[in-house]
Amino acid sequence: MAAAKNAGQSKAEAATPPAEAAHRPAPNAPQFTREEDLHAYHEMLLIRRFEEKAGQLYGMGLIGGFCHLYIGQEAVVIGMQMASVEGDQVITGYRDHGHMLACGMDPKGVMAELTGRRGGYSRGKGGSMHMFSREKQFFGGHGIVGAQVSLGTGLAFADHYRENGKVSLTYMGDGAANQGQVYESFNMAALWKLPVVYVIENNRYAMGTSVARASAQTDFSKRGLSFGIPGEQVDGMDVRTVREAATRAIEHARSGQGPYILEMQTYRYRGHSMSDPAKYRSKDEVTKMRDEHDPIEMVRKRLLELHGVPEADLKATDAKVREIVNDSAEFATNDPEPDPSELWTDILLEANA
Repeated sequence: MAAAKNAGQSKAEAATPPAEAAHRPAPNAPQFTREEDLHAYHEMLLIRRFEEKAGQLYGMGLIGGFCHLYIGQEAVVIGMQMASVEGDQVITGYRDHGHMLACGMDPKGVMAELTGRRGGYSRGKGGSMHMFSREKQFFGGHGIVGAQVSLGTGLAFADHYRENGKVSLTYMGDGAANQGQVYESFNMAALWKLPVVYVIENNRYAMGTSVARASAQTDFSKRGLSFGIPGEQVDGMDVRTVREAATRAIEHARSGQGPYILEMQTYRYRGHSMSDPAKYRSKDEVTKMRDEHDPIEMVRKRLLELHGVPEADLKATDAKVREIVNDSAEFATNDPEPDPSELWTDILLEANA
């Protein structure tokens, strides 16, 4: 029995493709204008620097609980947002800080929530995984794996019912894609032709197990075939290919044709959470991905070589971004903690008589 088990593990491990082999860059990526590349560079750099600072504050004990960083995956949410329009909704799992910033939420409010302060988006009671902004059409941050998929489908149902022309951008990871409620949501979304784009951020390892060892079907773009949901694999490390695919998918959903699945082939540089040493992959693998496929460095190189942007200008952008992030950290560490009376708020919603 043990021998059979070990043999099965060896076979699975042998079949596990390295991240480099699984990453297939688009051969002919669409081109960005100078302004589009500058925008993408600034927005992705803001997420990168913010997450680096969050990691520092966590290490200092100023952020408690779980903390999942988005470093390496920035091109996915920025490319998606570049293709969306005002009013489209965003909902995601617990690796959510990047999505908040991409939606235009204030870095000070996000960082203050991470440190559990009054000025946080959930008044210091939600932490890293539970922040919302109705104003920015961001509906969370959800700690339960896959829970946001059914909620995002519900947002799309409301859009369909109200005929408001909005699209729900519902994000999940490769691990969440194996949850049962995901397929219940797929069924209903296809049945009623709901305006939802399911974005599967395949960063290869879920909580720490390679997709080849955890998923019988590793092409996540095919997960909706039995429901008639079209899908495609996308180079999630290139913001240009993300924006191009997102434009197609969002138009499909907005035009009344129903849901669409985008599998973003991306990669996280850090562990699953701050407590994860990520020993299930080699340091060489991470280094190779950073050196050859880093989403921010690719844009930086285009700005220098293709658009002729002076390096001094990019350094100025980095300095500006660092200032924004440092200001958010300063605010988050000096803002007062919630009053104990906050324990009894946001519990019951009473309808007006």
